[in-house]
Amino acid sequence: MDEETARRLVEFLSQERLEALVKRTGDTSRAIELHQEILALGCELMKVIAIVEIALRNTVVANLTRHFGAGNWLQRSPGNFSWRKDEQRSIRRAVNNARRAAYAKLSQAEKAKLDMAAFPDRPREGTPHLERVKARQARIAVSDGQVVAELSLGFWKGLFGRKYEHGLWGPTLKRTFPNRTVTRSAVASQLEAIYQARNRLAHHEPVLHKRFRETVGAIKFVARELDARREEDVAPLTLLLRDDLEHVTRSGNELSRQLPSGSRPKEEGGRPVGG
Repeated sequence: MDEETARRLVEFLSQERLEALVKRTGDTSRAIELHQEILALGCELMKVIAIVEIALRNTVVANLTRHFGAGNWLQRSPGNFSWRKDEQRSIRRAVNNARRAAYAKLSQAEKAKLDMAAFPDRPREGTPHLERVKARQARIAVSDGQVVAELSLGFWKGLFGRKYEHGLWGPTLKRTFPNRTVTRSAVASQLEAIYQARNRLAHHEPVLHKRFRETVGAIKFVARELDARREEDVAPLTLLLRDDLEHVTRSGNELSRQLPSGSRPKEEGGRPVGG
């Protein structure tokens, strides 16, 4: 690219973000190219993490549904089991988000019909529009699947925390990771590594070097151990992710070789990014 194009791109991406890459390469154009390669690696890694997240939550949901013997256990705690406050907040937020998503798909006539349930005595005159919308949405029933889709990876990671050691892990979550040598704390640690990487990638921060190796290792752990039926089998999730993981590992290792620690991109505020 010519100098003028490179100068304009530095304005878009920020001098601070590219500073370490420019120092490493001695060339602004090459620094921009490396920046793009880092973002491309993040997109590939995010795709793999998305598959792991989907597989994890579906396996947990299936096992807990069998354990509790009924659906709707997210919105109504079954038996003597109860969610801790953090999970309660997450579930309420997920239900509200699912209701909003369902409401947005309704026609104006369908939305108006909800007034009959939301306001049996008709809404009082001058009821603010937002208040009416919230009351309508509260009357929408959402399925377990709709709620599950709105829950974050942080929620599913939290189920493997120490606080659910006896309430969930002991009686049922071992079905999710059947290998007897796999402990709850090991699962929690691996999911934490994936969770941290996912958050960094969602904020356009690179995952390289030690953090990259730990993330790939954690992904391989989950793919190998999640719902493993027989130790001698190659887990289905491992087969699904094998090509993607091979490609992303090659790309990540190559970028790590080109960018030793200390030559990472920076955030706009000037703090080094990556790990």
